[in-house]
Amino acid sequence: MKYPDDGPADARPASSPCMADTLDEAGRPKPDPQQQRDVGRWRKAERERLIALRMAMPASERAALTGSIVAQLESLLATLTDPVVSVYWPIRGEPDLRDWMGALAGQGVRFALPVVVAPATPLEFRRWTPGCAMEHGVWRIPQPAERQLLMPTVAVAPLVGYDPACYRLGYGGGFFDRTLASLAPRALAVGVGYPELGLPTIFPQPFDVPMDWILTGRLPPVSRLPGG
Repeated sequence: MKYPDDGPADARPASSPCMADTLDEAGRPKPDPQQQRDVGRWRKAERERLIALRMAMPASERAALTGSIVAQLESLLATLTDPVVSVYWPIRGEPDLRDWMGALAGQGVRFALPVVVAPATPLEFRRWTPGCAMEHGVWRIPQPAERQLLMPTVAVAPLVGYDPACYRLGYGGGFFDRTLASLAPRALAVGVGYPELGLPTIFPQPFDVPMDWILTGRLPPVSRLPGG
């Protein structure tokens, strides 16, 4: 496209106006729809494969790895002052952290569980204590019945899969990514899962938010933080 010669160079558009529909509001290239569809199909297949692999692991192996993950979590929390920790209620072979939660709650650490409020919205976090009243939430996952809200400083999330860049493959609803993006200040994001769930990449998309730490029990912790 030829620009008129009667104006200063710095007044000319940085790119052709015909390219405007390929950029988002921040001036970044918009994701390619076909590429997003391809990644979505790939993730769906990998999600099914990895969940089946996780559930097929012997219970004794899952328990041993969970014990090692707990040790890694305790080392991480020991570096923090008065953390408020959101965890999760385990389903489908995820590391079961409930005994650890109960033990640390008895020492004064505050815990919360995530609750789905509505589709395509951030999660809220309700305080959990050992023996508190529970109710079934979305997908019948137990959640605290009392709506005592906490703002987590550490957010622990289960991994369906993960990659070396600390991106997490979840269940596909986008709740955790959306929540991390909305927290101010942002919580320290920690993904926990088994070493067998590692992938070369999850093909991260613009809406994916990386974890700060990945803990798998058998392998050294992986962090994207400076000095991590």
